[in-house]
Amino acid sequence: MDFFAAEGRAKKRTARLLILFGFAVAGTVVAGYLATVFALQLSRSGGHGRSYYGQYGDSGEPFELWQPGVFAVVSVGTLAVIGLASLYKWTEFRGGGSAVAESVGGRRIDPHTSDPREHQLLNVVEEMAIASGLPVPAVYILDGEPAINSFAAGLTTNDAVVTVTRGALEKLTRDELQGVIAHEFSHILNGDMRINVRVSAIIFGILVIGLAGRAVLWGMRYGRFGSSRAKGGGGVLVVLAIGLALMVVGYIGYFFGKLIQASLSRQREFLADASSVQFTRNPAGITGALKKIGGYAIGSSLETYRAAEISHFFFAQASASNFGGLWDTHPPLDVRIRAIDPGFDGKFAEPPEVVDVSREPWSKVPHMPPQAPLPSPQAAVALGAAVAAAAGTLTAEGAAGAQALLAGIPASIRTAARSPHDAPILVCGLLLDDAEDVRQRQLAAIAGDLGGDALHTLQQLDPALRQLKPAHKLPVLQLALPSLKALEPTALGPFAGVLDDLVQAEGTVTTFAFALQKLVLRSLAISRAPSASVAQIYSFQAVTAEISVVLSALAHASSDDAAEAARAFAEGASQLKLVEGRIALLSEEESGLVQLDAALDKLAGASGPIKQRLLMAAAHVVSADGVLLTREAELLRAVAASLDVPVPPVASLAAA
Repeated sequence: MDFFAAEGRAKKRTARLLILFGFAVAGTVVAGYLATVFALQLSRSGGHGRSYYGQYGDSGEPFELWQPGVFAVVSVGTLAVIGLASLYKWTEFRGGGSAVAESVGGRRIDPHTSDPREHQLLNVVEEMAIASGLPVPAVYILDGEPAINSFAAGLTTNDAVVTVTRGALEKLTRDELQGVIAHEFSHILNGDMRINVRVSAIIFGILVIGLAGRAVLWGMRYGRFGSSRAKGGGGVLVVLAIGLALMVVGYIGYFFGKLIQASLSRQREFLADASSVQFTRNPAGITGALKKIGGYAIGSSLETYRAAEISHFFFAQASASNFGGLWDTHPPLDVRIRAIDPGFDGKFAEPPEVVDVSREPWSKVPHMPPQAPLPSPQAAVALGAAVAAAAGTLTAEGAAGAQALLAGIPASIRTAARSPHDAPILVCGLLLDDAEDVRQRQLAAIAGDLGGDALHTLQQLDPALRQLKPAHKLPVLQLALPSLKALEPTALGPFAGVLDDLVQAEGTVTTFAFALQKLVLRSLAISRAPSASVAQIYSFQAVTAEISVVLSALAHASSDDAAEAARAFAEGASQLKLVEGRIALLSEEESGLVQLDAALDKLAGASGPIKQRLLMAAAHVVSADGVLLTREAELLRAVAASLDVPVPPVASLAAA
């Protein structure tokens, strides 16, 4: 999967979606205008269907279908109602994936859960996240839902969550659960989540018109229908006509909106199924889950009434469809299975009451091949391309590699990473220096900013922290990010302050310390303000100075030899033909970490093509000598994270 190509497809789908819904809204406006014109004609005729000019003034003019003034008023009013209602729904989901999960009754899994099934689910999600380079999503359970289903939700990769039903947790094997989670990660990497939220908001906006009409009719259920015009009989008929018109118009628009939603959703589900097989190399995983849904009496249908509102988020059909399947958000189960397994005989499998997880070792994935090391290229071009091509990918080899990486992390570290209380302390521990004098200054800073209890917790974690290899540290940070995002706003200031103290304690900032701080602060900022990730810069010319800083900083990190640094810079610059002659190698003082930090903040607002070419150039800089050092890999991941591009661990390319 090409991350940047997927991002481009997501933008095209969004554009098509807006055009299609634009037609639905336009149809709603036209229908509303026609209903208003006929309602006005009814009012002028006194509710008797004949001309009655005396009350309103005898114009003597025949009925006119086209009335520009009325059309303008109806258009503005309809668009205002749809816009405000859609904005309300969008605002409701601005809290990110957590807001969506909690709206349907989701419960966030306790990191210290003693439930082996929940623990297994956390492990599967963590493996997928580490393998793809994504921040580890928060994981939710729908406890009251015995059906087999799941969904991913969020506005960005930094606020994404994965939610599964209790039925999925209890009735799926580890392989099947992994296939389902891989399907959800495909939606995350393909940018489907933000589109799903937009669809929900627009459809709700159209529906509100119908709900308003229904409210008008409901409010008149005790009304009296007199025949006398003097008693307001004609007025009652007019109000009834308006209410009925609003309801009909709103539900017509809603019908076509749901039709568009279903069509787009079905297309995405086939892609996500195929990606799941690609990620796991185990077709039996996802097909096994689909077969169990087909053979289960409840299937994938949820009990919550809000399931229909976000039905297009789910792994399988979450609510009953209408109009002969026209509103189905998912293809039929047998069609999905045959797309993966053409030899499917049409027989579904009745799931067991509860899967025995004792036979499903948490650390075992039977069908996952051992990680094949990335090829050691002879040319810098090949190595740079391999690193850049890894952006936003999730492969079977990567998942197996992530599993091995996680297995090398001490259990106490993984437990601490999942704890909102211990995670900030653990992250501080990752920054502790080996030099004893520097370490003591850092410990004093932690005690001063976070208190003695934090220092005590850190001392308990210290033996395990000393066992960590350099390649483990950034994955540990990924594990801790969900807990860090759960911090109260009042705790963020002290945490950011102590991070800065630890980074500066040595006097010179290391590449790892810079990378860690950048990853933490960027992730926390985006999770709280998703709009910060919206592209604002579309021209290479506008960021040539910043590109020079980034490539220069990487070149100096790659070699202490000036000639080698210049060669590395030239290798990267050659990937940016549009600005190759306008960027230049800067001195170490001009491209230090302070300057790099500012440059990355600006480049975070660049468009996808700029980020793609910059990441390619950066990869060529650090690999110009054919070897990727650990400090180069750390800095490259910091650059990628600042650009909001997930990059899997590149430890297999690095030499410590």
